[in-house]
Amino acid sequence: MRVLVLTSGGVDSTTCLALAVHKYGKENVTALSVFYGQKHEKEIAAAKAVTDYYGVDYLTLDLTDIFSFSNSSLLSHSEEKIPEESYADQLKKTDGKPVSTYVPFRNGLFLSSAAAIALSKGCSLIYYGAHSDDAAGNAYPDCSEAFNTAMNTAIWEGSGHQLKIEAPFIHLPKKEVVKTGLALNVPYELTWSCYEGKETPCGKCGTCIDRRQAFLANGVEDPALSKTAGA
Repeated sequence: MRVLVLTSGGVDSTTCLALAVHKYGKENVTALSVFYGQKHEKEIAAAKAVTDYYGVDYLTLDLTDIFSFSNSSLLSHSEEKIPEESYADQLKKTDGKPVSTYVPFRNGLFLSSAAAIALSKGCSLIYYGAHSDDAAGNAYPDCSEAFNTAMNTAIWEGSGHQLKIEAPFIHLPKKEVVKTGLALNVPYELTWSCYEGKETPCGKCGTCIDRRQAFLANGVEDPALSKTAGA
């Protein structure tokens, strides 16, 4: 079986990539990174480092124009500042809507694009790293189980029953994602999660906070922070 893995260079997608390589072999894995107009390119550089490490086929795609109408704080053209607080605190102010770093239907567009590429590359499965913490409280609704199920149905039917999607961590919190990755010896020191594109992670944005807590819950220090401290 050939598998296409959506990879952003962060913890979740890198763990997904490691799992795919472990299950199917690196020769059967294609990794795809998508640039969508985010504030920095450090995550794409991280994705390249990770795919080089695993020795898999690596592709990139630019969907910047599609998101040019969005004012998500994650995008380079937005004047909105990235919140420096946990997702739980952010959700207290959204009245049930997604957080400001939600990019409209991003995973839907990523998966649709990935489906077209996967079929062209002879893949029968797409992996992506959605997990339950991201979906909690409607922070990122395109990470939810309901979304995953609906997209899987659409892609299965739209591909003529040739292609499925799988989010192996859809029922798991981020700490369990990290636990899985540690067992697979994932090179987390190569990854980048921070929404800011500075020399070192800000430690204050929602994804930095979640990442730190996930490693602490496993009783280990984040290897990427150890690497930064030793630089």
